[in-house]
Amino acid sequence: MISKNLKDFNLRQIADSGQCFRMIPCAPNDPQTAYRVISSGHFLIVEQNRDEVIFHCPDDESAFWNHYFDLGTDYGAYIRAVDPADEYLSKAAAFGSGIRILNQDLWEMIITFIISQQKTIPAIRALVEALSEKYGTRYELSSGYYYAFPTPEELNHASLDDLLALKLGYRAKYIKRTCEDVCSGKMDLDRLRGLNYSDSMEALLSCYGIGVKVANCICLFGLHHIGAFPVDTWIKKILLREYAPKSRCTSHVPESRLCEALIEENFSKYPGFAGVLQQYIFFYEREFSSKAAQTANV
Repeated sequence: MISKNLKDFNLRQIADSGQCFRMIPCAPNDPQTAYRVISSGHFLIVEQNRDEVIFHCPDDESAFWNHYFDLGTDYGAYIRAVDPADEYLSKAAAFGSGIRILNQDLWEMIITFIISQQKTIPAIRALVEALSEKYGTRYELSSGYYYAFPTPEELNHASLDDLLALKLGYRAKYIKRTCEDVCSGKMDLDRLRGLNYSDSMEALLSCYGIGVKVANCICLFGLHHIGAFPVDTWIKKILLREYAPKSRCTSHVPESRLCEALIEENFSKYPGFAGVLQQYIFFYEREFSSKAAQTANV
């Protein structure tokens, strides 16, 4: 057991930020207490009480989880850098100040965000668990067991029909081709890890089934290019509602490029960490939309 006092760190916010899918509350009805985390074959129970975070793992696992949770980075500096004139971003950063961009396994993020296309977070989580249980390595614990996410070689044992049977739909053919490309060496994960953001995007966009949004998610969550700024329906809604009305570019930029122009206009002032701010506004929007829906149903 390792105890740390951590600022700008909130387990629930990290778990619900849409970047990780194997960080699950130990008690589903009380997600404030403790989480089970699985990454790269490692297993952790972690709990938090205000600023105290307790990692239930051996001492020799501490370095892995320090890196995973990006504990060496001062996220308070990102929050302090937010332009106070941007009221929406200021509120979002304060609200989601406990979020960190995790250092997750690249291969797992590639497959996870291929799965994520047109899927809800619970559905993505269920499919990631299904792949792990069917094709991943099982590890025994004193209190039970867990499954690691399958390696490319393990997952390549699945046929296209096997993947379709898991209800992966059109994503099944993307996953199968990606497994084949990695196992054959056509897609070199080690090379990808060494590329900068721009070159990473170019390499990912050349892969079957990976578009701009998924490539940016892989860059942000699998390669830790924290300047990446994925645009999904939530982010598009925020950009058009909060930033387009006061923008100088709406009159001359084609609609197909408007979100890109709004990001350049409003977030280029945060070079190298705009993706952290993207997570703040994503989390802020989802939280308030969820609360509004619950109120409407009362």
